[in-house]
Amino acid sequence: MNLLSNIDTSLLVNTAYIAASILFIVGLKMLGSPDTARKGNLLSSTGMLLAVLVTLVDQSIIDYTWILVGLISGGIIGYIAATKVQMTSMPEMVAIFNGFGGIASLLVGSAEFVGTPVVNTALYFAIYLTVLIGGVTFTGSLLAYAKLAEIIGGRPILYKGQQIVNSLLLLMIAAVGVEMIFLQDLFNSYETLLILCGLAMLLGILFVIPIGGADMPVVIALLNSFSGLAACAAGFVITNNVLIVAGALVGASGLILTNIMCKAMNRSLTNVLFSGFGTVVKSASEGTVEQGEVKPINTADAYLILEAASSVLIVPGYGMAVAQAQHAVRELGELLEANGAEVKYAIHPVAGRMPGHMNVLLAEANVSYDVLVEPDDVNPIMETIDVCMVIGANDVVNPDAKDNENSPIYGMPIIEVDNSKTVFVLKRSMAAGFAGIQNPLFFKQNSRMLFGDAKETVSSLVAEFKG
Repeated sequence: MNLLSNIDTSLLVNTAYIAASILFIVGLKMLGSPDTARKGNLLSSTGMLLAVLVTLVDQSIIDYTWILVGLISGGIIGYIAATKVQMTSMPEMVAIFNGFGGIASLLVGSAEFVGTPVVNTALYFAIYLTVLIGGVTFTGSLLAYAKLAEIIGGRPILYKGQQIVNSLLLLMIAAVGVEMIFLQDLFNSYETLLILCGLAMLLGILFVIPIGGADMPVVIALLNSFSGLAACAAGFVITNNVLIVAGALVGASGLILTNIMCKAMNRSLTNVLFSGFGTVVKSASEGTVEQGEVKPINTADAYLILEAASSVLIVPGYGMAVAQAQHAVRELGELLEANGAEVKYAIHPVAGRMPGHMNVLLAEANVSYDVLVEPDDVNPIMETIDVCMVIGANDVVNPDAKDNENSPIYGMPIIEVDNSKTVFVLKRSMAAGFAGIQNPLFFKQNSRMLFGDAKETVSSLVAEFKG
């Protein structure tokens, strides 16, 4: 009877885990479309809640006091993050959450290593990977957060002998792994664990510091993948099937997204991680020929051009997020459509500071998914477009990517707004974008600069149409 009871419990737990895994997969699939993204997020969250509750019941926990404290504290933090954090801070929040996932896996692996009395090579290998990947994810994500939040500079930090230092560090990590998994004779378990944690966290720092701010979308996607892989390894450590599945899903989707980001910039992952993008800013700028003076325009004159336009392409960037201008942009788009213009929104895959940043902003403003287009769809017909409005974007519309072989972004696919009839560039100043390089688009004969806060500028255009 006791055996039958154990079998029934195990069957119930694993059935619940399968149900949770299905919810994860279906939810992840639904995140691919703005129309179903919210429902997909809810399904995935429900799956995680089911997995957590079943795991707690399965472990026969005697005292739930600290678990309740953690649930309540985490719920409060999650609520604040979801309701109070501005959309401009979303990349930083994603980075810090990746870090939390990494440190959680590291703590799980550490607890199992210290609490395992019997040497088990397979288990120790899983613990080694959990602690290593978790530590790298934690400090790497913290540094990515600091760069995105501009607590530290976004420029890559390179120094002489950097590759040698990194190689020596990797050798030391491998040596500690041999000690942890096979030998267990040089240090006691606590010392080995502390050394591995320290080296892993140091590797996370050295992993991110040579990466420039313009490559942060790729780094966030990669660190997100790392957090999933750490969780997957932790699942093997504690023999939890649903953690293995969930971690593998996050790890795989993060790697796929990383690959998409790299293709969007026409660069390899190794180039992103080790090229020190942004260190050549000075030479690139010196190699760029000044193409003339910029041509400012006021909102009244811009209105007259827009009012006569039959086709308008809006290209949003991080500047739109900073100004929180997405709602005003949507209202302007509706007024242009009511005036007889065809309005589209061109979204570059790496616009903003995290994957999908612009899509999230426009979805928040209830911009229809049907009017969003990708660069490959709109570039072939760019010469037929009357007006392109570039709102806070910079590097993703920089003509140097196709015209200047000396530019660090040469070869990167861009939205070729310079081929349209007229370009309005909405910027606060002539400052360079996040990549820190000059943009010759500003000096083109068909370009006009609308200086000022993007929200105020767009709102003024809205007022002109309504007036």
